[in-house]
Amino acid sequence: MKLLISLYFFVLAIVQGGLLGGIVYYHLANLSVRAGQYWISSLFCSVLALFSFGAGVLFVTDVTNPNFNFTVSNTLFYSAAVLQALFFSSLNKAVSKKLFIAVLVSILVFFGIFEVMRVAGDYLSRTIFLASITALLFLWQIIELKIKRKGNPSIALRLLQYLSVIGLGLNLYRIIFLFFIPAKIVHVSEVPQELILITLGQMVANTLSYIFIVANWAERIAIDNYRKRIENTEIRTLLEERELLIGSLLKANKTSATGALSASIAHELNQPLAATSLNIQLLQKKLDKGDLGPSTQREVYATLLSDNERAASIIRSLKGIFSDQDVATESVSFPDLLSSIVTILNPELKSKEIQLKLDLDPRLTMQGNRDELRQLMMNLLGNAIQALSDNNKSPKIITVKGRYIFEGIEIAVADNGMGIPASSQDALFELLTGSKTKGMGLGLWLCKHIVTRHGGRIYYQKAKEGGAEFVMILPLVSPL
Repeated sequence: MKLLISLYFFVLAIVQGGLLGGIVYYHLANLSVRAGQYWISSLFCSVLALFSFGAGVLFVTDVTNPNFNFTVSNTLFYSAAVLQALFFSSLNKAVSKKLFIAVLVSILVFFGIFEVMRVAGDYLSRTIFLASITALLFLWQIIELKIKRKGNPSIALRLLQYLSVIGLGLNLYRIIFLFFIPAKIVHVSEVPQELILITLGQMVANTLSYIFIVANWAERIAIDNYRKRIENTEIRTLLEERELLIGSLLKANKTSATGALSASIAHELNQPLAATSLNIQLLQKKLDKGDLGPSTQREVYATLLSDNERAASIIRSLKGIFSDQDVATESVSFPDLLSSIVTILNPELKSKEIQLKLDLDPRLTMQGNRDELRQLMMNLLGNAIQALSDNNKSPKIITVKGRYIFEGIEIAVADNGMGIPASSQDALFELLTGSKTKGMGLGLWLCKHIVTRHGGRIYYQKAKEGGAEFVMILPLVSPL
């Protein structure tokens, strides 16, 4: 019979050991929902207890004074039970340091008491002591699980609560049964089979409880993964909406920035068109009089071509600003980019007597989105023009510098105006924080957005001339 009992404990130890190995493997995988450290420790103690107790049964003869390893085995069983109860408590609230220390002290106290009972007591007193302690621990588990289940209707938690109730019932039955045993038990063969079956049944229930704890952990992982999928979908939707919003803001900013120049642009277009009209009239008169010599033809044709190219240049620049290109990168020459922008801004610069000085490396080129970089420079130059419009300082100068640096390209746009007050500098690039009269808010926020999308950075500093200077550092190849 001893061999069968020992084999039974070994089988349960192997089952729990396999469960422990799998749990440790997944615990080390750094999952978002980690396995509780208390029940892993509990399972480890239980495996050691089952192996130790199974080995001890093979060599025990007198159950009145068993070997020392029974003290070790039963202390490990107690440790497993109290750590499991501690795990259930941790499901409701964090285990305090005082409670954890109290549990460790209780394990040492249990070891001392059981060792004394092993030497000076008998089988019945030790078994009643064990059953009483275990019953109290099961009662603790039932209470903690009941509290947890109020906010978490988990099937695994419900099954764990049922197993705890079964464990409590088995221990209470064992206590009552032992009180009514008339004779003293000395040898293993004298232990009633009913007591052996109760003990083995409790070990099975204990093993099932660990399995259901794993089931609860798996359930939590599944719920967490489902929530992450939902959150990822929501985040993806928000990002798409954000991109649509930014696209709308980019278009709105284009319209706003260029709308302020509409009168000057109309005036600039009107000049070549008026000149063309006059030249056509002159050509018509010469034709009517038959006084159209070769030299006059060449002169009139040259003037018409020049005026036509001037108007076409303005139209091309406007078309580039308002085009809805895909977000694609290409080789962008900053001198050429600035040239197309100056064509648009030139009438306003002249009307407000603002000088534009360009100090650009003629080879200054980067891989980026031409449309966004054009809008970036339009915004910064538009801000500088607006800052100088209200300034009586003379001369009014805007300087654009560009050079290669170690990080890629450095572009600086500076004016000699009044600069930006210190109180406004901290929120300079935040959305809708500036006033329209100062040309800040949406424009500068979009500037930062465009620079960031291109893998660069933008910052403000006071210009040497006392005005505002915006400096951009851009990589040679954009991550777009």
